[in-house]
Amino acid sequence: MKSASTLTYTNANKAAWNASAHLHGQGSSWDALLLAASQPGFNVLGNCLTATLTDLGVAGRSAVQIGCNNARELLSLAALGAIPALGIDQSSEFLAQGAVLASKAKLNPRLLEANIYEIPTDVGQHDLALITIGVINWMPDLQGFFKAVRGLVRTGGHVVIYETHPILEMFNPDAANPFQPEISYFEKSPVKIEGAITYDGSDGGSGETGYWFLHTLGEVVTTCVNSGFQIQRLEEHPHLNREEDYASYENRPAQLPLCYTLVARAI
Repeated sequence: MKSASTLTYTNANKAAWNASAHLHGQGSSWDALLLAASQPGFNVLGNCLTATLTDLGVAGRSAVQIGCNNARELLSLAALGAIPALGIDQSSEFLAQGAVLASKAKLNPRLLEANIYEIPTDVGQHDLALITIGVINWMPDLQGFFKAVRGLVRTGGHVVIYETHPILEMFNPDAANPFQPEISYFEKSPVKIEGAITYDGSDGGSGETGYWFLHTLGEVVTTCVNSGFQIQRLEEHPHLNREEDYASYENRPAQLPLCYTLVARAI
C-alpha cells in the first residue's frame, strides 16, 4: 500500500505530465514522429540502447515498458523482433498520443494508464522490462518501484535500464559556472519542477508542479538486487541521453559519466 506522501507526489507528477502533453503532440517534431512510425523498421531507441537489446537477444520476447510516455520506444522494440506487449504510464494524455503512434505503426500493445505503485493484477509477466531516460527520478519510493518491476518480469527475464547518470543532477547547465556543483549527490529532498515539461530544454511555459527525486547509482543498483534481480551488466557512458542544453558536458578532457546502462536478470 502506498504511503500518503507517495500518493501526493505521484498524483502531482501525473498532473504535471498531463498538463505538458499538448506540447509534444503537435508541431514539426510530432509530424516527423508520425511519419517515422508509419515506416518499416521504426526505431527511436538510439545506437547504445539498440546494441544492448540486440546483444541481449530480445527477438520473440514479450516486452513491457514502465513509464512509456507516448510509446515511441515501446513500439520501436518491434524493429528488434521483440513483442511490444504492454506500456504503462500515469499520463492519459501521453498514452492517447501513443495510441495514435501505435495505429501508424500497425501495432497493438496494451497501453495502460496506471500508477506503478498500484499495478492491476491482470498485466501478466514479461521477458523484458524496459526503463529509459528520466523514469527513475520521478519515483519517490525506489523500493516500491523495483518491487513492481520485479512483478512484471518472469523469472529468467530481464530488466534493462538506460538512464541519465545521477551525478549529472549535481550540475545546472544554465548557471554562470555550469561545472560548479549546485546540489549534493546525496540530496534527499525532492526538487520541484514548476514549468511545463519539455525534452529539448526549451521553455514550455507554466505547468503543474511536479517532483523530481535524486537517487544515487548505488541506491539504484542495491534496490534492484534486493528486489530479486541479479546484475549482469552495469556500464557508465560518456555520451549524453537527456536535454540538449546538457551538451556542454560531453567531450571534455576530464569527462563526467553522463548516462548508464544496467542489465539485470530476474531470479
